[in-house]
Amino acid sequence: MSDPSLPRGTLEMSERRRALAPEPEAAFRAFSAAVFADGALDRRTKQLIAVAVAHVTQCPWCIEGHVKAAGREGASPEQVMEAIWVAAEMRAGASYAHALKAIQAMGGGAG
Repeated sequence: MSDPSLPRGTLEMSERRRALAPEPEAAFRAFSAAVFADGALDRRTKQLIAVAVAHVTQCPWCIEGHVKAAGREGASPEQVMEAIWVAAEMRAGASYAHALKAIQAMGGGAG
C-alpha cells in the first residue's frame, strides 16, 4: 500500500538535496559507507540489523532500501523475515516492559 503523503524519491530530488547542502551530504554518505563496511560484523548482518531497525522506525524508504541491500549481501527471504520478527518482538517487549510504569501510576507496586 502506498502513502500519497510520502514522495517517491527521484534523481532530481536527490540532486536538489545534495545541492542544498553538499558537505553534509558527502559526510553522511561517507559515514554510511563506513558503518555498512565489513568489520566485527559482516555486511549481511549489518543489513539485517538495518532491516529490523527500519521496521521499528517505520521508515518506508529504509525498509525498501535495506531489504534490497540485505538480499544483495546474501540474506535469504527467511533471514529478512526473521529480522522483522525480532523487531516486532522488541516493539512488543517495550510495551510489555513499560506496563510497569502504568502499574506504578495506578498506585500498584513500590516506587
